[in-house]
Amino acid sequence: MLTTLNTSYTDTRAADLAWTLGREPLPALATLDLELAGSRLQLRLLGASHQVLLEEERGTCSETVACIADSSTPLPLGVAKRVDDWEYEFAARVEVLSPGSFAGRAQELLALVSDHPNGLAGVFPGSPHAFTAMLAQRHEGQVHWRTWHAYPQDGQLVATRTRVGVKVPAVGA
Repeated sequence: MLTTLNTSYTDTRAADLAWTLGREPLPALATLDLELAGSRLQLRLLGASHQVLLEEERGTCSETVACIADSSTPLPLGVAKRVDDWEYEFAARVEVLSPGSFAGRAQELLALVSDHPNGLAGVFPGSPHAFTAMLAQRHEGQVHWRTWHAYPQDGQLVATRTRVGVKVPAVGA
C-alpha cells in the first residue's frame, strides 16, 4: 500500500534516528494490520519514521525506529536479545548514494513495497524520494520485517531488518 503522508518531514537526517523496544503505540499517519499465521502485526508509519507492533498468544513486541526527543539509544548497527519468549534480532545500515542512484533505488523500493500485500510505504510531501517503507513476512515460524527510511537531501537510505522468533529450548532442558 502506498500513501502520501500528510505531514512535514520530522526526522530530517539519518543520524537523528533512534531505536527502542517496548514503547507504547505512538500516533501513526498510516497503518497496515496483518495476520501472519497466528501473529498479528501492525506496521505503523509515524511522522518521525516507523513502529511495528507484534502480538501473539505468548506476548507482544514493539519496535520503534524514529526521531524521538526523549530517546537516548541511537540507531544501532545490530541488536540480539531476548524479549519474553522471543529471540529478537535487529540490524541497520546506512547507504550513501549519488542523486541518480538514489532516485532509481527509491523508485525500485517504492514499487516493491507498494505492490506487496504485506507492504506499507508513505511518501512525504515535497519530494517523491522522501519516504518510509515497510515490508513484513512470516518465514519458518518467525516474523521478519524490513524498513527503508529515505533522506534524499543527503543521499542517505537507512535500511533495517528485524527477525522475531520463539526461543528454542536448550537440549536437555
